[in-house]
Amino acid sequence: MASFAKIGLNSKVIEVLSVHNNELKDSNGIEQEANGIDFLTKLTGYPVWKQTSYNTHGGVHNNNGTPLRKNHAGIGYTYDEDRDAFIPKKPFNSWILNEDTCLWNPPVAKPNDGKKYNWNETTKNWDLQNI
Repeated sequence: MASFAKIGLNSKVIEVLSVHNNELKDSNGIEQEANGIDFLTKLTGYPVWKQTSYNTHGGVHNNNGTPLRKNHAGIGYTYDEDRDAFIPKKPFNSWILNEDTCLWNPPVAKPNDGKKYNWNETTKNWDLQNI
């Protein structure tokens, strides 16, 4: 199955649908994104779709394949045409976009000591969870 993101106003992902791979194949049996877009446009009447891969996260393909558009699209993500990437919603104002992964990073690295932390936007630091 192939996944396609429906792109709405301000390049926001408003829906993600699956399409059988057979719908993407051209006359030579090669999968083409344009064929999936044509299929969805005819099915839904909506013309703006971009293929996405559930195997891609942070610019890496889980199965050693070719990553597609940095991240699997989700509702509320933004499609950045210049980067040809899906970018998740910014979780906090202070976080910074990693240009390589198109994921948001905190301005201070999370401690790697096996304990659980929550981001504190007021202090712009990690607070230890009291469990």
